[in-house]
Amino acid sequence: MMDDEKSFQELLEEESIQNSYLRPGQKIEALIVKITPDWIFLDLGGKTEGYLERRELQDEEGNISVHEGDRISAYFLSSKHNEKLFTTHIGSGSTAQSFLEEAYENDIPVEGFVDKEIKGGFEIKISGNVLGFCPYSQMGLQKEDAQTYLGKKMIFQILEYGEKGRKLVLSSRILLEKEQKEKREARKETLSEGMTLKGKVVSLHSFGAFVDLEDGISGLIPMSELSWGRIDNIHDVLSVGDEVEVKISRIDREKDQISLSLKECLPDPWDTVDQLFFEGSVHSGRIVRLTNFGAFVNLMPGIDGLIHISKLGKGKRIQHPREVAAVGQTLDVKIEQVDRSQKRISLAPIQGKKEEVKTSEPEENYTSYVPQATSSSFGSLGDMFQTKLRHVKTKQ
Repeated sequence: MMDDEKSFQELLEEESIQNSYLRPGQKIEALIVKITPDWIFLDLGGKTEGYLERRELQDEEGNISVHEGDRISAYFLSSKHNEKLFTTHIGSGSTAQSFLEEAYENDIPVEGFVDKEIKGGFEIKISGNVLGFCPYSQMGLQKEDAQTYLGKKMIFQILEYGEKGRKLVLSSRILLEKEQKEKREARKETLSEGMTLKGKVVSLHSFGAFVDLEDGISGLIPMSELSWGRIDNIHDVLSVGDEVEVKISRIDREKDQISLSLKECLPDPWDTVDQLFFEGSVHSGRIVRLTNFGAFVNLMPGIDGLIHISKLGKGKRIQHPREVAAVGQTLDVKIEQVDRSQKRISLAPIQGKKEEVKTSEPEENYTSYVPQATSSSFGSLGDMFQTKLRHVKTKQ
């Protein structure tokens, strides 16, 4: 990479490295300028170079995942004759023993060999003949069988350093959690409102469902965003473990909260309302709300119509719909008018026997009830929800 191609931030970092005293354990970002069979040389800015052992970045076959021109993170270990030694982690060689205290004081990772299982955890060999102890709870993010770890080389952080290195308590989990957090934060930066993602339902509550997206990122689907229709019981439409497709409706980075919508990925019933509910057609519905100007009747999930109060009294003037109707009551209605652009349907009752239900709900303004128009596509998940909701409606 040429100097004129470097970002302003990279130039600032180089200036800082050149003009400041590097302390053991200090972490830097540096450019790889040369890779030899034994060493990797780093450009620290100006005429200053650092180096680290090639074997730190190579696999068992001797292959390395970095190239000249890449930037890597490394920890400063020591300086001799103006040569600065860096590391990505303290290795297992005997010369590394002298750096264990610096590793403890500066949170530099160390490489260890899981030798055997002992009471409470595992015995780990560090830097040749130095022994450390890692409790079961600090080996990984999840509980695994002991055989999963035995005989493996792993990276640890020193939690306790005593008796001049003869007493070491180690943790691999703390490094894994740190790595997971970095991945999660990096992934969050790629998310934006309006994105459609797949996830898994991890918990259900009276206020909505939490969905695990990926890399430990979770979001909440509020009850109002579960379906185009009214949902009384979240368990009627979702179960823990369900795979769902959701759209990000809001991201609050300050509060670290992500709001999701399931209904935005389901077909909007108003897209086909003209085919199902045309003027003059007769349907059966259930009263779901009473207001001072009329009664709302649910015709299908996500589709409600309004019977104006003037049409509820059988010619007799009434002060409120509750005088002649109740929430939960089933009745036959005729479609008088459909306004798809405003998402409104005007209804008229058809005389007949109506079910008496002793339930009621708070009054609500009509305009706040009408959902905003949105675009969505049909899919198998939408069909599943429509089927479930119809089943719930039939039981009521």
